[in-house]
Parts: sequence; C-alpha cells; structure tokens
Amino acid sequence: MDSFEPDDNKTTNGDSGQEALPPPPPVIPPDIVPLRAEHEQAPEPEQPPEPVKKKVVRVPIARRGLGNKGQKIPLLTNHFKVMVSNVDGHFFHYCVSVTYEDGRLVDGKGIGRRVIDRVQETYDTELSGKHFAYDGEKSLFTVGPLPRNKLEFTVVLEDVQSNRNNGNSSPDGRGSPNESDRKRMRRPYQSKTFRVEISFASKIPMQAIANALRGQESENSQEALRVLDIILRQHAAKQGCLLVRQSFFHNNPRNFADVGGGVLGCRGFHSSFRTSQGGLSLNIDVSTTMIIQPGPVVDFLIANQNVRDPYSLDWSKAKRMLKNLRIKTNPSNTEYKITGLSEKPCKEQMFTLKQRNGKDVDGDSTIEVTVYDYFVNHRGIELRYSGDLPCINVGKPKRPTYFPVELCSLVSLQRYTKALSTLQRSSLVEKSRQKPNERMKVLSEALRSSNYDSEPMLQSCGISISTSFTQVEGRVLPVPRLKVGNGEDFFPRNGRWNFNNKKLVQPTKIGKWAVVNFSARCDIQGLVRDLIKCGELKGILIDAPFDVFQENPQSRRAPPVVRVEKMFEEIQSKLPGAPQFLLCLLPERKNSDLYGPWKRKNLAEFGIVTQCIAPTRVNDQYLTNVLLKINAKLGGLNSILAVEHSPTIPMVSKAPTIIVGMDVSHGSPGQSDIPSIAAVVSSRQWPLISKYRASVRTQSPKVEMIDSLFKRVSETEDEGIFRELLLDFYTSSGKRKPDQIIIFRDGVSESQFNQVLNIELDQIIEACKFLDDKWSPKFVVIVAQKNHHTKFFQPGSPDNVPPGTIIDNKVCHPRNNDFYLCAHAGMIGTTRPTHYHILLDEVGFSSDDLQELVHSLSYVYQRSTTAISVVAPVCYAHLAATQIGQFMKFEDMSETSSSHGGLTSAGAVPVPQLPRLQENVCNSMFFC
Repeated sequence: MDSFEPDDNKTTNGDSGQEALPPPPPVIPPDIVPLRAEHEQAPEPEQPPEPVKKKVVRVPIARRGLGNKGQKIPLLTNHFKVMVSNVDGHFFHYCVSVTYEDGRLVDGKGIGRRVIDRVQETYDTELSGKHFAYDGEKSLFTVGPLPRNKLEFTVVLEDVQSNRNNGNSSPDGRGSPNESDRKRMRRPYQSKTFRVEISFASKIPMQAIANALRGQESENSQEALRVLDIILRQHAAKQGCLLVRQSFFHNNPRNFADVGGGVLGCRGFHSSFRTSQGGLSLNIDVSTTMIIQPGPVVDFLIANQNVRDPYSLDWSKAKRMLKNLRIKTNPSNTEYKITGLSEKPCKEQMFTLKQRNGKDVDGDSTIEVTVYDYFVNHRGIELRYSGDLPCINVGKPKRPTYFPVELCSLVSLQRYTKALSTLQRSSLVEKSRQKPNERMKVLSEALRSSNYDSEPMLQSCGISISTSFTQVEGRVLPVPRLKVGNGEDFFPRNGRWNFNNKKLVQPTKIGKWAVVNFSARCDIQGLVRDLIKCGELKGILIDAPFDVFQENPQSRRAPPVVRVEKMFEEIQSKLPGAPQFLLCLLPERKNSDLYGPWKRKNLAEFGIVTQCIAPTRVNDQYLTNVLLKINAKLGGLNSILAVEHSPTIPMVSKAPTIIVGMDVSHGSPGQSDIPSIAAVVSSRQWPLISKYRASVRTQSPKVEMIDSLFKRVSETEDEGIFRELLLDFYTSSGKRKPDQIIIFRDGVSESQFNQVLNIELDQIIEACKFLDDKWSPKFVVIVAQKNHHTKFFQPGSPDNVPPGTIIDNKVCHPRNNDFYLCAHAGMIGTTRPTHYHILLDEVGFSSDDLQELVHSLSYVYQRSTTAISVVAPVCYAHLAATQIGQFMKFEDMSETSSSHGGLTSAGAVPVPQLPRLQENVCNSMFFC
C-alpha cells in the first residue's frame, strides 16, 4: 500500500485557500493568556476570504492539575530557597567595548575581566561606588544606574600576556631566543593601555522575577535571571575558577581524577537560579568537566599517546594536540599560548641572536645559533633530554619564538574537548559517581564555602539563600504488570525482572543462520550448543547453524572494510541463499573498528539481521541477554505490558495511536565538521506500544532541529522521515491511520521548546496533510530531558529514591506542565531523574493517565529486563543514531581528524547522506 486511500479532489497544501492547513486546535486553555502571542490567539469569527492565514504561534501548555496516583513519599531536593527583598529595584544593562590604544578591539577571553576590575578600582568615585556584574565579554549590569549613560575610561595593566589574549602584539620576550638581552633589560615587563567605553543599553525591573514566579514569564524575567547567573559566574571567576556555562571548577588537585590518556576529570559545581512553583531557588549540583593533565608538556604527551619515552612520540599528532594550549616556561615562569612546533630538533633549529657591542646600543651584530646552544651556553640552563626533540613555538608564523620542550609546563584548568574513548568514559563514570548521602554532604559544603552572602551584587539585590535542601512530596507509582510467554503475568520488583523458568511472550524461530568469527578466541561449538539450549528454554527454536566462517589469518592485518568484504565473499560462495540471521564474533569487546563496516554491509547492502558479540565471559545470563536482542531484531517480543495485551491503555487503546521518539546526536564538542544524525523511531502494529522501527538521516553539523521530517521533492512526492513511518504504521496496523500522534523529543533545552512546537511540529503536520489533506490527527508533544541538575534524596536514608518516583510540584515550573520521573532503580551513584515537559496535549489526557503512560513506556525496552530511566522510544532513537552513525565513520575519517575542529569555509557544505537500509530490515528493530 503506497499511500493512504487516494482522495480524488486532493489538492497539494496551500493550493485551494479553503483547504490549506487549518489552524491547529487552541493550544492553551482559554483562561491562560499566552505571552507575546495574545493578538494571534483571538478566534476569528469567520474564515477571511483571502487564502493567506495568520499563523498561530504555539506556546507550551499550562499545567492542568497535579497527579494523585501512587504512594506519597517525603523527599529532599538540591534546590535552596532564595529570598529577594529588593523587588522594586532595576538592573541596568550596559554595553562594554574594550580597545587597545590604537583602536583595535580586545577579543581575548581572560583580559576583559582584568580590565573591568581595574576600571572599578581606579574610578570608584566616578562610578559612585557601584558594583558590576560583568559577563566577561560585552555586557555589564548594575543595580541602579551609573552616573551617566555613556562613560569612557583609560586604564593600564602591567604584565599582560598579550599572546594569550589576542595574538596581535609580540609576546613578552623573557627567556625567548628571538628577543635581545638589551630589550629585556629595557622593558622588564609589558604594560598596556586600554580604552573602555560603557554605554547604557536597557533597564530590567527586578519585579520581573516575581512575575515569573506567578507564571508570567517574559523577556525581562529571563534577562533578570541571566543577570543573577552572571553574578554567580563572576563570583567564581574572581576565585580563579574555570567557568563552563553555569559550572565552576577550582584549581585544586583534590578534585582531579586521572582517566587516562593525559586527561583528568575535574570535579566542580553547577549553580543556577530557577523559578519554580515554590518560588525562586538556587539549584546546586556536582558537575564534572575534562581537563588536560597540567605539568611538564612531555609527561602529558607520553600519557596522551601511551608511549614509554619522549623519543617514541608521534610529533605530528603532538602538534595537533598542543596547538592553542597555554604553558608556563622555566625559569621565568611566563605564560604563553602554543602556536606550533619547530621543524627541526632543538640541537639543529637555528635562529638569529642579536649581540650587544660595547656601549653602542645601535651597533648590534647578529649571530646564528641553535636553540639548544642559546639555552645551554648563553643562558646556562641545563637541558637533559630536549636536544633531539622539537621545540615548542609560542611566536607568530613570521616570527617564531622557541623553547626547549623540557622547559615548558602546561597550565592547569585547560579544557579537553575531544570525545573520550570507551575506557576513559568508564573510568570517569567510576571515579565521579557518588552515593546520595555523600552527594548531599558535598553540596551542603559547597554552598557553605561558596560564601554567596558576601557577594556585594547579591547583597544589593537583597538576595539571601537558605542553607537547607528544599522538601518536596513525591509519589511512587504502581509497578506496571507484564505479560510473558504462556499467558503468564509478572510483576517486576524494584524495577527489575528476569526470564528464569519463563518463556518469551512472542518467541521467533531461527532457521537459516550461520556464525562468522573475526579471529575471536572462543569455543564456538560450545557457544552454539549453549545458545540453542538457552533459546529452547525461552521458547526460541534455533536450528543448527549452516556453517561457521572463520576469518583467514592473512586478513587480520587488513583494514576493517577489506576484512568485512573478504568475509562476505566467503559467505556468498558457501551459503545457498541469503541467511535469516548472522551471529558475528568480534575480537574486541568495545569499539571494534569492524562493527561499523559489518553492520553497514548486512543492513544496507544485503538486508540481513545480525548480532555482534565479543565472547569473553559467556554464561546463562549473557546468553539470555543476547537472545533478547536477537528475538527483538527478528520481529519477536520478549515481554509486553498487560494493558497492551488486554488492550486497556487509557486514551491509547481506544483510537489508533502512534508513539514516536525523536533525537539528534552530534559529534563531540571538538569536531565541528561531523554531520549530526537525526533518528526518529515509531511504534507499529497498534494496539501494541512495544514494537518500533527507525528512520535515520544526516543533517548539518550541530543543528538540533530535525530538518527532514517533511521533504517535498515534487507535487506528489515527499521523501521525509514522517511519511515513511506513517505508511509503515498504516500497513502494520490493519490499514488504520493514526488518530493520535504522541511525540517524545529528546535533547532540546527550554529555549528550543518553541522551535519544536512551531518548526518541527509544522513539518509533521505538513507530512500528514500531504498524505491526505482531510486528515487531522491529534498531537501530544513531550520533551524528555536528562541533561539537568535536579536530584532527589530520601531524608535519612543512604538509598536512592525507589523506581517509579514522580514529582510534579514545588520544584516544577510555575506555569508549564512538567514533572520529574525516576522510573529506574539507581544502582550506583545518585539517580538522575528524567524531566518531562508536556508542550502540547490535544488528546486531553488526565495528569495521572499521561504520567502512567510515560512510566509504562520505561518498561517496554526489549534489550533488558529492567525499567529504564527514559521512555523506550527515546532510548531506541539514541541506539539507532549511534549504530547508523558507525556507518559514516570510515568514509570521512580524513575530514574529521582535525584536533580542535574548525568551521568549514563560507558556504554550507553538502552533508553526506546515509545509505538506506534494505527493505526487509528497515522496519525491524535492528537497533536493539
């Protein structure tokens, strides 16, 4: 069935005036006035004659009430109550411009704060003693106005590391081979003059914060909260912290944990002001960032490249790694930024040294010396191992300045922005996790030592911060009942269950299959025997494999793509036809470089379901978990919700409903040229909500909004993602169109909610209209966020909150419909709740029904026998994006190996498209 039933007089969207997109139903209850959209929401008495309609701007819906289901439980949360006494005051916003004497703009990060501090010290009376909140760049805020709307000052800073800040002036020459001794004597340090212009921009009433607490958010209230957050950042900057958005990291080795490869996890704190139903609060949490191991450059490089000594280093790799990092040099202890390495080793790298001739200062003669000779003989500095290694260059392209590598040490608190390896990641998780009671102790201590009460800007706002955790009431939702094989019912305990002595609810049969071994050491006969036996116990009938394909030892050293090709030639020559399934044994447990090419070959070229395993510790539990994945991939089901079986899911079982999970995954922060990957998974075979399929597309790097939901290529063709999943739902659900579309969107921040509602949802509605313009399904849009800093604790208990704990009061939004849910059992560290925001609900769920649906969707994840922390469709979207993202890895290694990633040239670069999956696997749960 290619499209929904054809509609004779179907017109393409917008052709007929009357038939163009109807405005969606009112988005908010009539008694709530949306902000900045009042004029657009008034109902029109009748359809205007002209075809152009005023577009309704959707805003997130207001809360309709609180849920009641579940057992009440008292909790504490890491929000600290904030009192504001100066509500009648105003913040004054000023624009700041800092220039050098010659009018060039200062664009350095560190220098702005020093200049503004100096302005404050020097011109205190001219500024009527006002305190500043400065963001380090172009904005400055005061409580109450400065004496004039435009002020200009000149200040002088001594000892400016101009090399660190703007690179346009020569670095301080102490200890540097291309500056003469005479120059050093004449200018013991560099002082620089700066001109500062402060001009009035706007005025923000503090009353806006009180309005936001009553649910009336506005641009003013967001600005006012931004000022408060800037005050916190400035407070941390004055203590010498590294700032990463709203997190602060002190330079204290006690907070550093080595995660390998010359990278340290640095523990710090997040703190930000939040408006909530309970008033204004300060949210404080533990936060971790990655930094470069401080100390000798050579030690860092040896750890980073995992080699034994400096002579084994790959210096081209080192050059990419070191560029733009800051070092201090011995013995002068001056700070520079690394610009590169010397072409030749220290003993051979020449430069021109000026020499003074007697009294005549201008009669300098020059000699050519090596960097080694200069430091050892002219400066009398002993060099133990640098002679044969390249020098560190801190100069400019035309005027290099060299230092032997052993005289250079990396400055502390420099962020590491590349992606972590699997080993580094697991080491970081292990070293940074904290039990709930330990975390509470650390947070109380952090609040005490941050000493916010002494912050003059907070004092002038009349802000005082409570020192005790906020008390909230949670509810523990009832556990969903599951169905397994033979019609058995099953109640998970503590968010977990198992299949001991149980059959799967819909087991598959595996007939034509084979084993492929890429040189993994393993007793294959034993593995196959145990797999078949374990399958039988779970109800999966597995025939003996057709064959075991062993990799030719000669191929082992070949590139991954070649190894996969060779293996497939072998398989094709021996198998009578395409197998139903291939079990693939990989030699490495994580990050095998064969994984991407193998998956691509199977799914995109041949349409074969495949399961990869690295058989290190094979036992019953391991084999059961592998079989759960295989069964789901082959179209079976392991367990389902009892309400799915009966079917009695409120609202969902009454009318055809499709459940969608959407996510975009980006490259690591250091890679700006890797395409982002958008994945959309959707449920099939209604009334089930446990079976899904996925569509995955690439899009421009770092773009969060999905741009291919609707992609019209002609009058009748749409190549977008949504058409694909709607057609699959139609064919798999007995030729029914969904009347209800429930969308879970992952990975967007609050500032992007309006884009989800007005850009992505519009594309989805267009895709529906394009299929059948008389069809108007109802939408529910829910955002799932894991990336926040709210945690919950059980007072007086060392344990995490129980699975199923939900909170929809006090710390939730003053107006919008949101709740926190901890569906899973937090086994290690502190549970991170998922923050769900209901942006739109045209179906009309009650609070309890919607919260229970979200809770139930944490129990339908086919890969494990546990409740998971976020709804299954969102997890599946992550998995699909990650797996298909591996397809890409091998084609654009060349472009992505740049260390700190630069943006591409002016024009938009075409994004490489992903290969499409074969028809027989594209609707499967291949991502399981």
